[in-house]
Amino acid sequence: MSRVGYDNSPRLLNVAVTSRALFDLEESHAIYERDGIEAYRAFQFAHEDDVLAPGIAFPVVRKLLALNDSAPDVAPRVEVILLSRNSADTGLRIFNSIQHYGLDIVRATFTSGEPTWPYAAPFGTDLFLSANP
Repeated sequence: MSRVGYDNSPRLLNVAVTSRALFDLEESHAIYERDGIEAYRAFQFAHEDDVLAPGIAFPVVRKLLALNDSAPDVAPRVEVILLSRNSADTGLRIFNSIQHYGLDIVRATFTSGEPTWPYAAPFGTDLFLSANP
């Protein structure tokens, strides 16, 4: 028996993850808190080629993206979108780390210090992963 109006077709799962959840940014965040934005920028530029260590949400993101391995290229099951309070220029280290780990993350928003959560709904986010309580 089928329900009228029920759509059983596969749907893309949209997951938003903050940069601090995806990668361990505690050292650079401490510099920002202690010394301010200019010191933070200088630190990020000086270390833009240093790969970031995985953060608390990294294993979950990697497993979610692995669901696409058995999906057709034209119909992935999961999309992960990066939401970051970094600026686009200081975010280069984050994208270098994404490439290093082979994560299929191609969409991102860099808010230059503004909150990231307001961007979750416009991206159609089903799950929002953050390191903040």
